[in-house]
Parts: sequence; C-alpha cells; structure tokens
Amino acid sequence: MSSKNIISRNIEIFYNKASEETRLNKGMGIFEFERIKSLIEKYLQKNSSKIIDVGGGTGKYSEWLSKKGHEVHLVEPVSKHINIAQDRNRKLKKKFHIHQGESRNLPFPNNYADLVILHGPLYHLQNENDRYLAISEAKRVLKKHGIILGFAINYTASTLAGLLNGLIHRETFFEMCKEELTTGIHHQPVDFPWILAEAYYHKPKQLEDEFLDHDLYYLNIYAVEGIAWLDKNYFSSMLDEKKSKTLAELIEITENDKYLLSFSPHMMIAMQKRE
Repeated sequence: MSSKNIISRNIEIFYNKASEETRLNKGMGIFEFERIKSLIEKYLQKNSSKIIDVGGGTGKYSEWLSKKGHEVHLVEPVSKHINIAQDRNRKLKKKFHIHQGESRNLPFPNNYADLVILHGPLYHLQNENDRYLAISEAKRVLKKHGIILGFAINYTASTLAGLLNGLIHRETFFEMCKEELTTGIHHQPVDFPWILAEAYYHKPKQLEDEFLDHDLYYLNIYAVEGIAWLDKNYFSSMLDEKKSKTLAELIEITENDKYLLSFSPHMMIAMQKRE
C-alpha cells in the first residue's frame, strides 16, 4: 500500500471520530474561523478569480469564498467531509466545485488557479517528501503571479497549551511535546484521543524554507491567533466588545513579528509564483 493511501486512511479514521464541521462553531474555533478569513482576504482579488481550497474540510471556507463571487474548487480526501460539503453546496445559490482528492495529486491542469489555499496538507503530511510534492502541485496549478497561502501548526503549539492548562505534567502529553519540539513529529497519545492525529508541526523558518525550495517568492508570514490567546480570560475577553478590540489590535501589530511567531499555535505563509 502506498504512503498516500496510508496517510489518507489515518486522516479518515481521526475525522470520522471528530467533528470538523462543529469545531469552527465553538470555543477557539469561532475566532480561528474569523481570523483566517481576514488573513485570506488580504490576498483576494476584487474581481472573480479561480481558487483551489486544498484540504478545506467540510467547505466552510469554500462556501464563504463562493458567496464572494469566486470560482472555488474544494479538494478534500475525507469522505465524511465530502458528504457534508455536498449538503452545504445544495443550499447555495452560487455553488462551489467539490473534488475528492488530495494535495499531492491535484485534479487540475497547469497554470489554472489564481489562488491556492493549503489548509491541511502541511501538517497532515509528516514526511518532508510528501510536503514537497504538495507544494510542487500547488505551484504547478497556479497561474503566473498567483498566490499560495499555506497554513501550518507551530512546533510550540502543544507545549504552550499544556503549560496553560496543566497538561504538561501528564507524562504522555509531555512526551508528545518533547517529540514535537525536537523533531516536529506529532503523535497522538493513546490517552488523549481528542488530540489531532499524526501530524507535523513546523518551526517558522523551516516553513519558509520549504516553500523557498520551490523558487517561490516570499511575501509574508502571519500569526493566526498570535499572542492574544495567552490572555488567561481569552474566551470571555473575545466576547467583550472593548477587550476584543484590544486583543485584535495586539494581533494586528504583532502578526508579522518573527520573534513572537512561535507563541501562535497556527501560522499562515503567503508565497507568489513569479516565473
């Protein structure tokens, strides 16, 4: 069995137990959804463009982009997510296109899209060669001057969360953190079934280097949550009008600060195809 099939099977098992559809509707997911939309908007064309949403889950971002007038193609490997995306699409006046597939073999011709969003591949592919293929495919289907937006999990994410909630003192959790900090490899501890399945957690500079290896032009790198989530009353603060403005301003003035980037659980890199 190929590595592609093995990885797809592991992802399928995890997401069949978890709910990606509801994740963005509760807790930190609510703020993550709005923040990621604001980051994507920095690179959206005003006129209609072709967008490929790779690993876009159940299609929440594809729906949003389609409603903004873009031609959107969702590429997703998980059957459960495809079914939910199809249900979502039926209710839309302007529909998006749905493809069951994965990042290393995109079903599009060369120079096809204006924007490619890599939502899950960079952290669901543990093997560096697999991530290389995913970025190569994104570049291949991109038009000249097109943009790739790649989302990654920071190598410090679990450790920071564990320090804040006390889980760092659980042996299996700490072992997981040590592996992430030293190798980037993430394995789900058996006694934490709700934690993300097998993944790869990037160091910021490494994320940048993986894209530069493809002769793509570096535009910027952004903290998604930034350091604002370290507010000990983060959830209540985000629901308070005045406090949420303070945190939003904090995120804005630090989002590109590479010295603070490792304090953000997620990050987004923006690259351009210029050849």
